[in-house]
Amino acid sequence: MKSLSTLLCALLLALTTPAWADISRDQAAAVAQQASGARVLSVEKAEIDGRVVWRVKVLSAQGEVRVVLVDAASGRVL
Repeated sequence: MKSLSTLLCALLLALTTPAWADISRDQAAAVAQQASGARVLSVEKAEIDGRVVWRVKVLSAQGEVRVVLVDAASGRVL
């Protein structure tokens, strides 16, 4: 239950962050976890098509590894 409340707090913080402010690694992880429902394995900052993103690697309950891209400025999943 504690991790759920922590996740919700991080998500709310990410959603209230101004569009011009970078979101943190932890906020990106929380957004990706919420969007995918999967366990976060790693988080790296990258640039794709001139846009700074967080590249979040997640592991699904079925054992599939996926990458979730989170815009570093807005916190939105791409």
